[in-house]
Amino acid sequence: MTLESNRELAENKLILLYIIEKINIPVSNLQITKLILENKFMNYFLLQQYLNELCDSGFLMREVVEEKTFYKISPSGKQTLDYFKARIPVGVKSRIDNTILDIRKNIRNETLVTSDFTPVSENEYIVTCKVREDNFSLIELNITVGTKNDARMICENWNGNPQIIYSEIIESLTRKREKKGN
Repeated sequence: MTLESNRELAENKLILLYIIEKINIPVSNLQITKLILENKFMNYFLLQQYLNELCDSGFLMREVVEEKTFYKISPSGKQTLDYFKARIPVGVKSRIDNTILDIRKNIRNETLVTSDFTPVSENEYIVTCKVREDNFSLIELNITVGTKNDARMICENWNGNPQIIYSEIIESLTRKREKKGN
């Protein structure tokens, strides 16, 4: 390995540590991949290699939740970053710093609102919709529907309008109703 490639490797790992520290919430593999590729910090294959190496060396911690991998910086990762932060190019740090609030907001929203569906049979799908705040579940719905299109539509609506749907459900459930006789 040349001196230049060693420098690039170290710089890219420091960039990853810097981003994950700045985000300051666990970030999924998909979220960090999207962020890195959109900003053209490095290519996909190097990113995945560096994430694994940073985890293996104890600078990042990896947690799997609902089959998704999340990363957060470890104490030794923070210490290393503090020591070598000056090696990250000023322009890269500036770009990260200028967009970090939007990035954190998007990641928090993506993490808190989830929906997915699972086929049970040809004409039966279970749709799971959730809203979480930190590690607390505000609402979790499991709904059985008859078509894949219905399952997809529920997921799209849930992801696109979670506050409205949540409010409608709460309003409907807390409204006083007259009991119907048997």
